[in-house]
Amino acid sequence: MTTKIVNAQFWVHDQDEALAFYVDRLGWEVRSDVTMPEWAFRWLVVGPVGQPDVGLVLMPVPGPPLLDEADSAKMGEFVARGAGGTLFLETDDCQATYDELSARGVVFNDPPTPQAYGIDTSFRDPSGNNVRLTEMREFVPAAPTSTP
Repeated sequence: MTTKIVNAQFWVHDQDEALAFYVDRLGWEVRSDVTMPEWAFRWLVVGPVGQPDVGLVLMPVPGPPLLDEADSAKMGEFVARGAGGTLFLETDDCQATYDELSARGVVFNDPPTPQAYGIDTSFRDPSGNNVRLTEMREFVPAAPTSTP
C-alpha cells in the first residue's frame, strides 16, 4: 500500500537552466543529482527547504528512443506553452514572497490578487511550466447548485 507522495515531475528543456532557476531564484535545495552515463540519464530532484519529504523531478523532454525527433519537438512546444501541468505552492505571505522572488528575477504573470480562497499569483519556470503561489485563507466552498 502506498502511504505518501514523494516526488512530482516537470518536463524541462534544459536541466541546468531549470536547476539554476529552482535553486537560485526560488531558493530551493538539491535533493538528488545523479548521472547514469550507461543510460544517458540524469536524475535531478529539487525541493523547498524545510520540506524534505517531497521533491520536484526536473526531467528532460524525452527524445529518441522514447520519442522520435518530431514528437520530442512537439512535446517541447507543449511544455513551453504551459501544457505540462501546474505546481501549486503555498506561502504565509503572498505579497512578501512575490516581492522577494521578483527581486531574485522571477517574472510573475500577475500581481498577488485576492481570491475567495486566499491571495494568489503565478509565474512560469524557464521551460514554461506553470507555478501558482497562494496564501491560503479559511473559506467555505459554495455548495453545488443543481439544475432542473
